[in-house]
Amino acid sequence: MTGTPAPAHRSPRWADDTRPTPPAVGGEAETLSAVLDWHRATFELKCAGLPAQRLSERAVPPSALSLHGIVRHLAGVERWWFRIQFAGEDVPLLHYSDDDPDQDFDDLGGDVDEAFAVWRTECEYSRQIIAAAASLDETGIRKGTGEPISLRRILVDMIAEYARHNGHADLLRERIDGTTGM
Repeated sequence: MTGTPAPAHRSPRWADDTRPTPPAVGGEAETLSAVLDWHRATFELKCAGLPAQRLSERAVPPSALSLHGIVRHLAGVERWWFRIQFAGEDVPLLHYSDDDPDQDFDDLGGDVDEAFAVWRTECEYSRQIIAAAASLDETGIRKGTGEPISLRRILVDMIAEYARHNGHADLLRERIDGTTGM
């Protein structure tokens, strides 16, 4: 199929899209880390430019999802998988308790900017943990089961987690202000 031009991109690109493109060729750790960072940047881009009150809007009823809730959830997921499960750190869970397991989505009290700052901090901790690992075969121990889980599996699961929530963010953003795109 040489000479066949690639199809034109069908979704308009956002004017302020500065996400680095993940490598088309590279090692496994480099590629998985870059794709995860691309998804993180995608989520942040989908939230960019909205006032705080709009980020907290539950725009797709009957769903309780909001961009504010998703960022709180993603901060907790970053902490859970990288710091608690993989690195074995003894840090408290974010936005979760046995009595209120959905508080990341349900309790939108608090400052949205602070929620994004916590998420960015957790992403940075995760990057440091990934960079410090000797290989993707290193394992953490799953809380509750005591079973090992590899860094490779955590990265793959995190990419899936972000892809799922980026889809939610697409719908929410389009309902909030009509904005669509990558």
